[in-house]
Amino acid sequence: MNLNLQNKTALVCGGSQGLGLATAKELALLGATVIIASRTESKLIAAVKELDTLAGQQHVTLALDLTAPESAKTIVATWVSKNGPIHILVNNAGGPPSGPLIDTEATELDKAFSTHVISSHLLVQLLLPGMRQAGYGRIINIVSTAVKQPINGLGISNTVRAAMANWAKTLANEIGHSGITVNNILPGYTSTERLKYLFAKQATDQGATIETIENKIVENIPTKRLGQPEEFGAVAAFLCTPAASYINGVNIPVDGGRTGSL
Repeated sequence: MNLNLQNKTALVCGGSQGLGLATAKELALLGATVIIASRTESKLIAAVKELDTLAGQQHVTLALDLTAPESAKTIVATWVSKNGPIHILVNNAGGPPSGPLIDTEATELDKAFSTHVISSHLLVQLLLPGMRQAGYGRIINIVSTAVKQPINGLGISNTVRAAMANWAKTLANEIGHSGITVNNILPGYTSTERLKYLFAKQATDQGATIETIENKIVENIPTKRLGQPEEFGAVAAFLCTPAASYINGVNIPVDGGRTGSL
């Protein structure tokens, strides 16, 4: 099985923490040179030190904000013009605010759509020519199991994630002949700072303890535990390898079997 990513460059958005950082770590272990991107310079500096360099890679950071898609595109374009093509793109942006969809302002939906779909679209348009020229391309979108089964209390996320999934499937159909794959990974309840925030909010709203909230969630997961970021990262990294070249246009849950649909 060919899992070698040496001489491949990967851009991991939201790569300074959580699932993005877990993905960046696994890509580095397989030999990829990783560009981790996020808004906060201090977090980037700390995160890049966690990446493996046994293949002689020199990982780098890019400070950019996906809530400003055009600006983010410009920053990445500048890097590419100086350093060459990016072979792997991991689209990953922080989840939008929780809450009922019916109470959501139109401006909140617009912002979430721009942050997730528009930013991803612009980056793909930017990087696709280089992938084609290099004869190698992997586009991974970190989405949510809400694509298959909407999650109560995450109205904006449910809406935008579904749009993201359909965008990705359409793209996979259009560019698959180029040897470039597009896949979505759907994380379930994974032990990240984002999940801790959501559990704390639910506990406050329900007048319960965080432990009670977590136990209720875990009870509905067949594996009876939360996922670990590195488990998610391993799946993401595999999809970026030559071995995964015939996997295209699919949604892959990494959720311990919790999602109720096939």
